[in-house]
Amino acid sequence: MASRLQIQEDESVSLRVTHGNIKSFSADVRFSLQMTVESVKDKLWRKCGTSVNSMCLELYDDTGAKISVLSDNLRPLGFYSPQDGYRLHVIDLDPSSVTSGGWLEDISLVEKYSISEEAYDKLDGTFRKFKEKLASQNPSILESKISDHYMEDLCANIKVGDRCEVEPGEKRGVVKFVGPAQSLAPGFWVGVQYDEPLGKHDGMVKGTRYFDCPPLHGAMVRPDKVKVGDYPERDLFEEDEI
Repeated sequence: MASRLQIQEDESVSLRVTHGNIKSFSADVRFSLQMTVESVKDKLWRKCGTSVNSMCLELYDDTGAKISVLSDNLRPLGFYSPQDGYRLHVIDLDPSSVTSGGWLEDISLVEKYSISEEAYDKLDGTFRKFKEKLASQNPSILESKISDHYMEDLCANIKVGDRCEVEPGEKRGVVKFVGPAQSLAPGFWVGVQYDEPLGKHDGMVKGTRYFDCPPLHGAMVRPDKVKVGDYPERDLFEEDEI
C-alpha cells in the first residue's frame, strides 16, 4: 500500500517592522513561522541595512508591550509566538553602522563637494565644454525642447497606490506620485517607493518633496519604465519553500 504523505501548509505572520536608528522606517513584512531567527535577520538586513551579526530583534504585541527578545538565532520564529499585527523592532548594535548617527535620514550631515565657477571653467571634458562644442557645431540641436506633456499618455493607467514593477531590474514597489516634476526635466514622471532599499532618496528630489518613503527606497522614473498590476512584494525565501 502506498504510503500517505501530508505536507503541512507553512504558516506565516505579518509583522510591523521598525528600526531604532531609522525613525522613519516602518514596513509590514510577512514571515514564515518556520524561518529561523537568523533567516529573519537576513531578510531584514536586505530591507534596512543592519547586518545580521549586529542585529538584535525585540517583539512587541499590539498594545506596545514587549513580549520577548529573539536571542536564539537557531530557533524558529514561531517559538516566540508572534501574531499578525505585532511589532518587530530592529536594534543596531554596531556603533559604526551605516544606520547610526542619522546618516540615512539627515542629508545635511553629509559633507557636500563644491567647486568654484572659475575652477570648473578650467577643467577639460566637462558637460559644459561638451555643450559649448555641440552648440558651435550645430546651433539648432539645443533649441529642441521636451514637451511639458511628454509621456502624459502613458500615465493614463498609472495611479497612486498601484503596485508596480520598474525596469531595468524588475524592481517592485508602489506608485507614490504621478505627474510633472518641476525640479526634473519637462514631461511626466512616476514616483515609486521600492519594497527594498534600491532607490536613491526618500521622495525628495533636488529640494522638492514629491512623496514620503523610507531612505533609499524612493525613485523618480519615466512612465515607460513602469508596469502596474499584480506585483506583490517578493519573499526572498520563496524559492526555498515547497
